[in-house]
Amino acid sequence: MRTPANFGKVAVAMGGASAEREISLLSGRAVFAALERLGVEAEAVDMGGRPYEALAGKSYDRVFNIIHGRGGEDGVLQGLLESMGLPYTGSGVLGSALSMDKLRTKLCWRGAGLPTPDWQVLENEQDLERSIESLGFPVIVKPALEGSSIGMAKAEDRSQLTAAWQQAREFECSVFAERWVDGDEYTAALLQTRMLPLIRLETPRRFYDYQAKYQDDSTRYGCPCGLSQVEESRLQNLARQACDVVQVSGWARVDLFLDRMGQPWLIEINTVPGMTDHSLVPMAAKAAGISFDELVWRILETSVKA
Repeated sequence: MRTPANFGKVAVAMGGASAEREISLLSGRAVFAALERLGVEAEAVDMGGRPYEALAGKSYDRVFNIIHGRGGEDGVLQGLLESMGLPYTGSGVLGSALSMDKLRTKLCWRGAGLPTPDWQVLENEQDLERSIESLGFPVIVKPALEGSSIGMAKAEDRSQLTAAWQQAREFECSVFAERWVDGDEYTAALLQTRMLPLIRLETPRRFYDYQAKYQDDSTRYGCPCGLSQVEESRLQNLARQACDVVQVSGWARVDLFLDRMGQPWLIEINTVPGMTDHSLVPMAAKAAGISFDELVWRILETSVKA
């Protein structure tokens, strides 16, 4: 797209009703401000829990979706927008739905022969014992349908596993324990058809949790990531494969580990990554020579279907 007018009137969909609402509002305000600087006619729309009412009858030409979590990142909003005939940024219904569900994502990756850590679904006390027998300790316990590390906890013994399971169950979705990977954590961003430079994540906390992502200034980000070009390209190609398997397109962020033996392990995909001052996709874009405003423009271009 060559001129701002080509986009028409853009609704910046933000907020929503998920546990990630506050982060979405921060991301949305940053995106809206960038679109204003770019001269794009845009309107900030807090979708709340009623997206149809927020959009109906407003004469929007497309939607910049920056709603994180359930209701915005899981195919629900995408399906609504398609039924309304509104183009939108990022992945479609299937890619959004699959990648929001960490368990289904892992099943797809495992079926395609891609590396992801072993796991155990936790539905009852017997499953806790199965997890201990098959995975040992430490493990990380996750609610399958939450992002931003919400509800996640590392468990190093039986009592911590029980506590982590009980905490994750509060989010009313499937819960699983995943084998802990001892190694370095990286994230790989997809922008249109390009993989951006990898970022290495380091935190003094037990893992890269919500506080480390959004609040803690002690988190360190390595970009360049410190890997050789050959190794970085290997991980970027793996991340691209991970996106292709679950039909993720447009823009996304893939989280992965490289263990002490040099084996990569895919963890999850975010199809509506954060766009705050602590967020990783803008950081990777900057390392590639792409300003925040240009990044927002390129993401908006993903709403234009060829």
